[in-house]
Order: sequence, then structure tokens, then C-alpha cells
Amino acid sequence: MTIAENIRALSKKKKLHFALLDPDKQKPENAGKIAQTVTEAGSSAIMVGGSTLLSQKQVDETCQAIKKNSDLPVILFPSGAKFLSKYADAVFFMSLLNSNNLGYVIREHVKGAPFVKYSGIEPISMGYVIIEPGMTAGRIGEADLIKRNDLQTAVGYALASEYLGMNFFYIEAGSGAPDPVPNEMIQAVKKNATIPLCIGGGIRTPEMAKEKALAGADIIITGTALEKDAHFQSNLSNIIRAIEEL
Repeated sequence: MTIAENIRALSKKKKLHFALLDPDKQKPENAGKIAQTVTEAGSSAIMVGGSTLLSQKQVDETCQAIKKNSDLPVILFPSGAKFLSKYADAVFFMSLLNSNNLGYVIREHVKGAPFVKYSGIEPISMGYVIIEPGMTAGRIGEADLIKRNDLQTAVGYALASEYLGMNFFYIEAGSGAPDPVPNEMIQAVKKNATIPLCIGGGIRTPEMAKEKALAGADIIITGTALEKDAHFQSNLSNIIRAIEEL
């Protein structure tokens, strides 16, 4: 069974949590320690990526440190072809669908596809959109941000992703966003699309994670909270417990 197949199968049984680690936010050894903690807390996968990366070396060393400390799948969440790593298990081969820059929609994918093929890492197709406020991801990704009350556009992107054959759909408000994706938007997308729905950006508490899972999120993704919360181990355990009990 591929990593994508396993995630889809698991998501039919329970709500999942993915941890997102940005190599630009901590040294590799610290990423390894965080990886051990999120594994013990019950996360289902560790994503690696960020909007402000400087080198592939950062990604390579972070992936290697994570692999030494965790048996969870390591899935790249790259901002460009030059940030791919052979030390990961898979890559979210994602298109930032609402970017005004074709590089983030398809051209970086063309550059990175040969690397994915010959490195042997598993490509997992994903439709990806950013809503207001967008934060750094929206700015770097040159996103035409979806307005928070524009449910129709969000549903349209989700259905387009599904009809294009993508395996997952990810909506985020941006790392560190003051407000996460609205429940009404999650509900509308979940009602219309059938592929697993990932939600991230601004989810900091068990109560908030549970709220988004109840609205229809299949996978909750947290990143900034892991990097900044001194008590993130207990907080993460509570977040995962809150969504898995649904």
C-alpha cells in the first residue's frame, strides 16, 4: 500500500493530525526532537517545508534528523523544485491553484518531476489554496486570496482538484493566521467534494482543532504552534485526542 493509500484509508476511520516542520525555523537536531515528540503524541505524518527556505541542504538535513527520530512518513511540502529531498518518503505534488504565478501552479512541478521520478520518493497529488489573511504563504505564493465568506469559490477549487484527479485538497489561512479557515467554508467543501480535506493555519488549541474536524476536516495540520509553544507536547497530545475521539 502506498503512503497516499494508507492515509486515505486511515482518514476513513478517524480524523488525522499532520505536523508541519519548517527547516527555516529550527536546526535539524531540534527538528529531530520535535519529530520524536509528535510521533509519541500520535501524529500520522510529518510534513517538511516552508515559504522562506534558502537551500536544499536545509531540507535534506531536516529530513535526515526526522528519520532518525521517527518512523512516521516524512512528506515534503515544497515551495519550489529546488527544495526537494531524496531523504523524504513522499512529496505533496501540490498545485497552488489560486496563485497568480504560474510557477506555483505548474512550472515548478515540471522542473521537479524528474527528481521525483529518479529519487524514488512517492508523489501525492494535492490541490492547494490559501484564503485570507494568507500570511507569509499567501505573500510568497502570490496568491489571489479567497475571501473568507466566498464559499462558492472554495467549493469550485475543491471540485476542480477532484475532477483533475488529485488525491487531497488543502485549504489554509496561512501559518500563524489570527483566524483559521471558517467552519462554513469547511462544511461547504466537505458537502460537495469527496477527496480528503486538509485544513491548516491558525489552529492552536484542542477546542479549535475539534471544531474544524467537526465541520468536516479529515486532516488537521499544525505548524507554528509546534515551533513556538513551550508546552507543545502536552498541547499536541490534547489536540490529537480531541479530533480522534470524534
